Amino acid sequence: MNVVQVPMKVNQPLSDTYMKDYEQVRELFDYNPVSEQDWHARAAWLDETCKLRADRKELVSRLRAYNAERNPHAAVSAALNQLEQDDALAVVGGQQSGLFTGPLLVIYKALTIIQTARMATERLNRPVVPVFWIAGEDHDFDEVNHTYVLSPELQVQKIRIDHPTGVRSMVSDVVVPSESWQAAIHQLSDLLPNTEFKADLVEQLNAFAAVSDTLSDYYARIFGMLFGEAGLVLIDSADQAIRSIEVPMFERIIDQNDELEKAYFHSEEDVAKHEFTAQADVTAGNANLFYIHEGTRVLLHKENGRFTDRKGIVTFSREELRATLASHPERFSNNVLTRPLMQDYLFPVLSAVLGTGEIAYWALTHRAFHTVGFRMPIIVPRMSFTFVEGTVQKQMTKYDLTFDDVIERFAERKEAWLHAQDTLGLDADFDHLKHKLESMYQPILSKLAQIQAGLGKLGETNKQKVMEQVEFLQNRAVHDLAKQNETALRHWDRIHSSLIPLGKPQERVYNIFAYLNRYGNTWISSLYEIPLDLTGQHRVIS
Repeated sequence: MNVVQVPMKVNQPLSDTYMKDYEQVRELFDYNPVSEQDWHARAAWLDETCKLRADRKELVSRLRAYNAERNPHAAVSAALNQLEQDDALAVVGGQQSGLFTGPLLVIYKALTIIQTARMATERLNRPVVPVFWIAGEDHDFDEVNHTYVLSPELQVQKIRIDHPTGVRSMVSDVVVPSESWQAAIHQLSDLLPNTEFKADLVEQLNAFAAVSDTLSDYYARIFGMLFGEAGLVLIDSADQAIRSIEVPMFERIIDQNDELEKAYFHSEEDVAKHEFTAQADVTAGNANLFYIHEGTRVLLHKENGRFTDRKGIVTFSREELRATLASHPERFSNNVLTRPLMQDYLFPVLSAVLGTGEIAYWALTHRAFHTVGFRMPIIVPRMSFTFVEGTVQKQMTKYDLTFDDVIERFAERKEAWLHAQDTLGLDADFDHLKHKLESMYQPILSKLAQIQAGLGKLGETNKQKVMEQVEFLQNRAVHDLAKQNETALRHWDRIHSSLIPLGKPQERVYNIFAYLNRYGNTWISSLYEIPLDLTGQHRVIS
């Protein structure tokens, strides 16, 4: 396996700066991921403040029950035994529960969590447990109900599951009908070529679907299959068994809601001072809490001293909200700005593994962490890869294409290559013909206009028709030339659709099952051989 670091544009300037020049944004964060001293400092701070967090034994008890059903591996059980000990720390990262695990970037995030935990265990000489946070409390079903694979016809094909009700419920509460599972698995199976691994993969997906009611459950079981042997502990943020443990932190968020609101606004100002745009909305009066009303997840805001939603369906005084929390904790849910705080309350988070978008919005939580007595954990950017299959690499070599060519100037290189196949020089001949016709027509048109103005216009029309016919013949020649090189052009299309599907990085589109179908589980094992990069720079695997 060959791994090479290559430049790749990051669409989040703040995250790009964090990854390449931490000192420029150090005021927005608490720790530098590449500083070994900061890893020891974070660990020491967690030891000193253990009373600020949830009871370990209670948390681990709930996690054991959840993982025993969905992620039943001996390594996970051992990791939970470690997490129960006072000296254990955690590396945490997560994602929404996408269909068939969603895009490859989720796999790379899990890999980064595991690799970071292993590195930290060696560096600190104490147990550090990898934890994957399934964001099942999110309600945007359309964001997670699909995935993409490359069809045999080199088309990017979308596989999706429709929302059965349309209600804005948490994804972990949306029950998916069995026929929807079967349709999605059948579509995936049809799109995957026959290999020695395909039958077992499809059988496993069907087996998981038979015992999974929701996308989150299905997601967790697949993740257990992929990463359970590495000891990756799973948690669903919508798990009602966890809610009662979270009550003290929800109480803090309610009681200190005004101070937290100010903290988010001040952090937004801090981001602006560094000349970056805030990644998440900081809105006046936003309580940054969701309430589950009759199955629908509604965002609370503050109005006239009360907590209510925009439509006024629910309304609480602060005391009423606390009382409801005490009796019905399952009705409460975090938003994007309070979730990092809850995560830090539940776990002794040494490090949080984040994508570039997450790094940008976590900058808005810096002061909020301090408001509730916490410090932001060490943020490690998730590792980023493009996987170049052997066939694609051979085709790139054949046409003298670099990865940068494919990313930055693919259409230009493809057009130049096709032009070079015109060994008869037809393009040049046609250009010469059009120039010659133009120069021959001009004096004739001038004379026609002198006879009668209308005759001059008729001459212009005549010239245009002749030129159009020449253009038609030239385009037909180009078309037939392309047809003669149809096989080679399919190679070009394969290169582009493999590395930049839909014009996006591969890791943001394609699903892992196409690679598991081709290479088996050894593909996952090979990823562990790639060294951890704490700066998250993009790398090409070939």
